[in-house]
Amino acid sequence: MRKTMIAGLVSAMALVACATTPNDPNAQTKEKAAAGAALGAIAGAIIGYQGDHSGGALKGALIGGAAGGAIGAGVGYYMDKQQAEFERQLADEKAANQVEIKRLKNENLKITMNSEVSFDSNSSAVKPAFRPTLNKVSDILARYNRSSITVVGYTDSVGSDAYNQGLSRKRAESVAYYVERRGVQASRVRTEGRGESEPRASNTTEAGRQLNRRVELLIIPDRDIQ
Repeated sequence: MRKTMIAGLVSAMALVACATTPNDPNAQTKEKAAAGAALGAIAGAIIGYQGDHSGGALKGALIGGAAGGAIGAGVGYYMDKQQAEFERQLADEKAANQVEIKRLKNENLKITMNSEVSFDSNSSAVKPAFRPTLNKVSDILARYNRSSITVVGYTDSVGSDAYNQGLSRKRAESVAYYVERRGVQASRVRTEGRGESEPRASNTTEAGRQLNRRVELLIIPDRDIQ
């Protein structure tokens, strides 16, 4: 019993040690996951030993550690799975620099879509060639329904402030309408147009202006996920 308990605890402590990395924006959530894994391993070892006095404690520790880690992670675990799906499904788009996927603080996810491949110039209609990408995004959002989505449109500084504001809003609305038609509940989606504000690069070069013309999806998980 002692040996199998020690084995379970070693596994749990390894999870604690590997749970976070320096400058991790979601370190606190991962620490909770590791703590849950440790407690789960202990509980699993005890239950396993009671049911099977041979190898049951070790098996129970490993199972309990995995289950405890999932419960302890809560929101983080849920968003880890969702991010993994985005990374897998959008691998080609990422390789072509059409889409960026970034994990933010508080476990939020941000998906940035280059407007050059999603919209024609001065247009808010989604390009037909970009629809397969939005289909992938929409299908994942529909299945992971414990979150809200804010669609934000941006432009470069070419044109008037008023025009850019309107265009950015219309592009955000086009993306929102598209994902809703693909099965994402409208009550989960809101839109914003921020025009030429918040540039990612200088508007003095074409390369910079291209980076600034974009649509972002901010995916915010429900805080009561267990």
